Amino acid sequence: MKSTFKLRYLSNRLSVILLVHFFLFQLLAASFCIAQNPTDSKRATTNVLSSEYPRILPDLRVMFSIKAREATKVQIQLDKKYDMVRDTSGVWSVTTDPQIPGFHYYTLIIDDVWVADPASESFYGMSRMASGIEIPEKGVDFYEPKEVAHGDIRSKIYYSKITGQWRSAFVYIPAEYDLNLKKRYPVLYLQHGGGEDERGWPIQGKVNNIMDNLIASGKAKPMIIVMDCGYATKKEEQVPQKLENGRSPMGAFSGFSEVMIHEIIPMIDASYRTISDREHRAMAGLSMGGMQTMQITLSNLDKFSYIGAFSGAFMPQGSTDLKSYQNGIFNDPVTFNKKVKLLWIGIGTKEGERFYKGINQFHKSLEEIGIKHVYVESEGTAHEWQTWRRALNNFAPRLF
Repeated sequence: MKSTFKLRYLSNRLSVILLVHFFLFQLLAASFCIAQNPTDSKRATTNVLSSEYPRILPDLRVMFSIKAREATKVQIQLDKKYDMVRDTSGVWSVTTDPQIPGFHYYTLIIDDVWVADPASESFYGMSRMASGIEIPEKGVDFYEPKEVAHGDIRSKIYYSKITGQWRSAFVYIPAEYDLNLKKRYPVLYLQHGGGEDERGWPIQGKVNNIMDNLIASGKAKPMIIVMDCGYATKKEEQVPQKLENGRSPMGAFSGFSEVMIHEIIPMIDASYRTISDREHRAMAGLSMGGMQTMQITLSNLDKFSYIGAFSGAFMPQGSTDLKSYQNGIFNDPVTFNKKVKLLWIGIGTKEGERFYKGINQFHKSLEEIGIKHVYVESEGTAHEWQTWRRALNNFAPRLF
C-alpha cells in the first residue's frame, strides 16, 4: 500500500515537473519567436508560400534565416556579402543594412557554394537562376495590380533563320485589343539587361501592371509591347559561349540587330494588328538593352521614331564628344530633331559613379550640340528594377 502511494506520489510529482518544463519551453520558444519575428517586420512578397523568411523591417533592413546543420560557413550576397551566425540548432541568421527600395537579386553562399535560397522565388538574372527580394517603396503602387482592365502577356515562339534556333518573345496586349477587332496599335520593343532574358520585363519589371494602370488612367495610349531575348548570335558565328565572372559574354548578342530588323519586327507586324510605320514604332531597353536600343534605332531611323535608353546611353569609350557616335548621327542636330520624336535618357542617382557619370555626361553633351531629348534621374534608386520601372512609367506616356 505504502509502495503504491509512493509510486503515485512520484508519478504526480514527475508530471508536475514535466508540465512546468513544458510551459517554460513554450515561454522560451515564444520569446525566441518574438526576437526572431518582431511584430513590425513583414514577410517579403517574393517569399515562397510557406516561408517566413526573408523578413523586412520598417527601416528596410532584411532578416534572413536558413537551417543548414552541416554547414561550416553561410553567407548572403545582397548589396554586399554578409556573414550569417549559427545557433545551437543549426539555424543561420543575419540582419542586413537598410536596402534601397526595389527588386534585388541575392544569393546564399553555403561553404563557398553559391545557391538560390529555397525560401524565395527564383528569377533569371545574373546569367543564372537567382533568388530575388522585393523591397517595398512606401506610398508607391504604380507597378502593383489594381482594379482596372487588365491586358494579357502572350508567348510568341518563332524560328530564326539568322541564328538557326527557335526563339520566343513575350507580347503585352492591351485589355481592349480583343474587343475591337478593327483597331490597330503602335508597338514598343522593350529590352532587358545583361544576364537576363525576355522574362525580365514581364516578371521582375511588372510591365503589365505598369501599362494597365497607365492606360486605365488615360496617361498612356494602348499599345503592344514586345519583349524578346537580347542574346542572338548568327548561325555561322556560333561557338561554345564561356561565362566570364558569371556574366554572359558581350559577343553573344552580335546578331541581335539583324534578328530585330529582319525577323522580329516583320513577325510581329504579321501576327498582330500593328500600325507598321516608323511613326508608330518605338524601342527602349535597360542597361545592355539600352545600349542595344541606341545601336539599333540610330542605325535604322527609317523604322523607329521613339527611343528610350534606361541606364544604357554612354559616351563612346575614351571620347569627349559625339562626333563619332553611331557614324556621326548627331552631327546634324536639325535633321535629327525633325526625324526623332522622342529620345529619352534616364539614370538612377544611386547607380554608381561609372553609370551615373557616363550617362549624365552623355546628356550634357547632347544639350551642348542641340539634340532634343528628355533626361530623367530616378532619385535614390540603384542599377536595378525600381529605376527601370520608374523609367517605363515616365517613358510610356510620352509615346505615340
